Amino acid sequence: MMIVLTDNAVDAVRRVLQDADDLAAGMRIAVETGGCSGYRYKLALEPAPLDGDAVVDFSGVKVFVDPESWSLLDGARMDFVSDINGAGFVFSNPNAKATCGCGKSFC
Repeated sequence: MMIVLTDNAVDAVRRVLQDADDLAAGMRIAVETGGCSGYRYKLALEPAPLDGDAVVDFSGVKVFVDPESWSLLDGARMDFVSDINGAGFVFSNPNAKATCGCGKSFC
């Protein structure tokens, strides 16, 4: 299994990469300690994958995931949602036992 990006998420990442400088080759999706529930998602543009990273290609959009984050993201789904409350990436993660009220962190 692996992380899944919806078509909306792939399009949003593609737009961000096109607007970034030429040094951005892909987006890193990581999990780090913090947030109100214990873990939080971190997104960043990267010039290249690091040693040990999993590299997943979604129609030419590259996503980098470090080995420590992989087990917490395995099977997760990332979407991009735009509604009256704003726009942003939203995760649905089968590895999360609970999420906080803001939806930005999990345990």
